[in-house]
Amino acid sequence: MSDLLQALYRGDDARLSELLADDPELDVFEAAALGRTDRVRELLDGDRSLANAYADDGFQPLGLACFFGRVDSATLLVDRGADPNTLARNEHVQTSALHAAAAREHKDEDTRYRLCTLLLEHGADPNLPQGGGFTAMDAARMNGDGRVREVLLEHGATG
Repeated sequence: MSDLLQALYRGDDARLSELLADDPELDVFEAAALGRTDRVRELLDGDRSLANAYADDGFQPLGLACFFGRVDSATLLVDRGADPNTLARNEHVQTSALHAAAAREHKDEDTRYRLCTLLLEHGADPNLPQGGGFTAMDAARMNGDGRVREVLLEHGATG
């Protein structure tokens, strides 16, 4: 995993700024997580398969964009064929993009709603369980996200 993603995961803004100060050439995972949509587009233009690639830590660009609240990057990724129903291959967290979108971290309820709606409109399974059986509806309930719960139900979520 890159130093940049490690800093982003840890919420180490000082280290992140330091790493970005050199204007590094971001890979698709870093670009998606940071919301650098133009860079994601450039990389996908060169290799469309990157939309569904797995990083060394088992996460995909779409899941990273959703977890960090990057609506524009997530939109580009699904428009370019990213599958919203794959699970991360991380040894600790087997989550889909929808679970990442519904998670409270790094985004407000409106962003969670926009991301969940985007994914559901692109075929995300609202009942897909992540490792351990947790669903996006479980996250919406825990967060008290009425609009997210409603859009999940509209798209066939149970419970």
